[in-house]
Amino acid sequence: MQGKESNPPDGGYGWVVVVSAFMVMGLTAAVLKTFGLFFVEIQQHFDELASITSWITSITIAIFHLGAPVASSLCVKYTHRTVVITGGLLAFSGMALGFLGLNMIWMYATTGFLQGLGISFSWIPAISIVSHYFSKKRALANAIASAGECAFAFTFGPFFQWLIGQYGWKGALLIIGGIQLNICVCGALMRPLKSSCLPETSCPEAEAPSGNRASRRDKDKSPVTHKTFNWLLLRRLEFVLYAVFGILAAMSFFVPPLFLVPLSYSLGIDESWTASLLSILAMVDFAGRLLCGWYANLHVTKTIHLLAMTIALISTSLMLLPLANNYLSLAIFTGFYGFFFGTTVAIHITVLADVVGMSDFDSALGLFMLIRSTGGFVGPPLAGLIVDMAGDYRAGFYMAGATLILSGVFLVILDQFQQRKEEESRTSSKPEKPTLPYPSLHFLKLQ
Repeated sequence: MQGKESNPPDGGYGWVVVVSAFMVMGLTAAVLKTFGLFFVEIQQHFDELASITSWITSITIAIFHLGAPVASSLCVKYTHRTVVITGGLLAFSGMALGFLGLNMIWMYATTGFLQGLGISFSWIPAISIVSHYFSKKRALANAIASAGECAFAFTFGPFFQWLIGQYGWKGALLIIGGIQLNICVCGALMRPLKSSCLPETSCPEAEAPSGNRASRRDKDKSPVTHKTFNWLLLRRLEFVLYAVFGILAAMSFFVPPLFLVPLSYSLGIDESWTASLLSILAMVDFAGRLLCGWYANLHVTKTIHLLAMTIALISTSLMLLPLANNYLSLAIFTGFYGFFFGTTVAIHITVLADVVGMSDFDSALGLFMLIRSTGGFVGPPLAGLIVDMAGDYRAGFYMAGATLILSGVFLVILDQFQQRKEEESRTSSKPEKPTLPYPSLHFLKLQ
């Protein structure tokens, strides 16, 4: 099938792509979030230690991030549609083969490795193609697409629990794998853009003289048609600064969900009320993503400034959360954290596109996900060590808040660097007034 537009439509069929990406987010990230429901079932079936069983999820998360550059490079070599469909087949294979449940190594290879690779090959191109289809409304489109993770996670919890009760954990894996085949349908709807110019600009061939069209075409090729993965992004200071922000932010983001439940237990809150905190977290996260995407779409505030503000607000909420001493105060602070977390997630991919430009976005997304994963791996163990040393779960939240504040510093540095570059480019582009080097000689000549 041929591509649809020569320029990003900023609407039209682009909304079909957004809905498809919304579904993909739910069928990948939401499944990963709720896979903990299978933990006890698999542990009891194989009679293994919790540390041995937990490697299934750890492998899935690791492969999801490690596969990001591979998925991005395949996107620039082939199409986003092809990679998403491949990811759907891999995700289905991981769950369907996990249904056999031969041994723990088998589970590592299927629901761990294959599922993680399937999620990576589905998630990365799905969020990437949304940015290709939108320019002015990119923030809103990304926010709606990412909200699929929250919407599906909210419903998958009770649904997966019901499947396990009705069909056992093996049968539930097979059914979930069948549901994940819908990723292939979503991928088929992600029609590649037939673009010969960058999404942010109008087509140069329409403006350039005929003699310059060939050179302009070579210079301004679309990111959709690039055939190489740009590893040289690691030499660009803008990308490095944003990657450092991503590492520090990831060190914080994985900590609050880990210690929220233990903190509530330490305050003497009943288990049934504690479970509701996770539901509150999911609902306000969903609302935060949509509202921030809508606000960013108004273009009232520069996206990197908006991201810096949300980082400041989320770090403040994390610093205040340990002050809670009962369910009501804990629920309020949890709601603030979840809302501002949603606003941050809604626009951080949009900011990445603004930092590197759409010509390198696919490569940047893969590299960013890979680099950011180090923060996700280091953050929870570091917070756990601090909690053990302090003997209080509150210490983990203070660590997360302080790390986020530090990440915001790198956003400020990045913004200052970009502003300086813009000023230099404007200065260099201004035409200089012609001056006569020897006005007195010129006067004599006129005489």
